[in-house]
Amino acid sequence: MSKGKIGAIVVSVVLVFYFVLMGHRAWVLVREPDLIPRLMGIALFVLPLIGAWTLIVELMFGARTEKLARILKSEGGLPVDDLPRSPGGRIIRESADEAFGQYQAEAEAAPEDWRSWFRLSCAYDACGDRKRARSTMRKAVNMHRAGVKQNS
Repeated sequence: MSKGKIGAIVVSVVLVFYFVLMGHRAWVLVREPDLIPRLMGIALFVLPLIGAWTLIVELMFGARTEKLARILKSEGGLPVDDLPRSPGGRIIRESADEAFGQYQAEAEAAPEDWRSWFRLSCAYDACGDRKRARSTMRKAVNMHRAGVKQNS
């Protein structure tokens, strides 16, 4: 099991514990006769629900991303991780920027192929642009899911 999965499991368990604890506190406050504690209790119910929804969405995103990575790996289509790294293990930004053009051109040439968007997401990640990497990976996941639904 990877460090990322272990980290996700640990954070998820801690969050579930927090949600249970806040749910209990919310129940105690909702049962109070005064209006202010009741309102606070309602807020304590709502906020963990939002947190739980966010946790589920992120875990599903991770599982779907992992599924696409397994598909690409079985097809031999995962990008090769051969970029030079610093002594600390980080990818050297200039080399990632140079390799980025290849993946960007691939995505522009095949905009309907989720595989090209997956690889472009990996290139964004290598360049340190996490926001675009996640956005592009979501696009790849959505394209794959739409393709699976169409093929059913």
